[in-house]
Amino acid sequence: MRRDELADADCGIAQALGVLGDWWTFLIVRDVAGGTTRFDALQRELGVSRRALTERLAALVGHGVLERRPYSQHPPRYDYVLTRKGEGLLPVLIALQDWGTRHLTGDGELTATATPASAEARRAHDLVGRRLPDVALPGTDGRPVAPVGPDAWSVLYFFPGAYAPGAGGYPPGWEDIPGARGCTLESTTYAGRYADFRAAGVEVRGVSTQRPDQLADFVAYARLPFPLLSDQDGRLGAGLLLPTFRAGGVARFKRLTLLVDPGAVVRAVQFPVTDPAGSVDEMLDLVRRRVPA
Repeated sequence: MRRDELADADCGIAQALGVLGDWWTFLIVRDVAGGTTRFDALQRELGVSRRALTERLAALVGHGVLERRPYSQHPPRYDYVLTRKGEGLLPVLIALQDWGTRHLTGDGELTATATPASAEARRAHDLVGRRLPDVALPGTDGRPVAPVGPDAWSVLYFFPGAYAPGAGGYPPGWEDIPGARGCTLESTTYAGRYADFRAAGVEVRGVSTQRPDQLADFVAYARLPFPLLSDQDGRLGAGLLLPTFRAGGVARFKRLTLLVDPGAVVRAVQFPVTDPAGSVDEMLDLVRRRVPA
């Protein structure tokens, strides 16, 4: 019996494992989500044999998780990209990463931050030199927005969650989670310094895993002069393997900030962020030193 013909036909877990197969398959989906879409690049990143990679890519295409898009006719060459079915796996990747970080490389405690010497911090700072995945995220009106513009430097600050008064949202025990508090202060501090960032030629955008309507309520309440974007489907979070934690049944970003150049390449990372307001001034100073006048 093949794994995609498991006897437990009514169990979604069993059926999913019949498609995903082994750990290499998850790593392929992880790397494709991060923008590594060509065969040779995937082989270099994964260190897997050509035969094994060919078999797994063919299986993922066959199951509709990936699709092939030609970029060369002579010889024939393809990009492997996630389908909508494949994008449905991104929250699974985020959940696996969160579980591994908390229970295997961490001490099992729930936290919205990390230590500077942690594996999470090393992974976050390894984003320097990395190009952002080509994704668009819903803005507060639900329409897709590119996280960074094509002709400007950008500051992207990722935050756990911010809500307008009376709108609910904060789960029980939020104030007891280390690092969770401070999202409103961080956002309003960016708003207060927004003119200075614009004068330096830099756009500011905030990103969280909240719904667009929740972000719209908060933008109106806090009078933010810049957009907030929703990564509720995990497209950017999974593509960059951003640090997350889970609270209130929702995967949430740990506080992190990226400075991104006009080519969508990360040039600086702030993580962990332990002073939400102070980090804004630190980023502004970094912008003035790093961004060409």
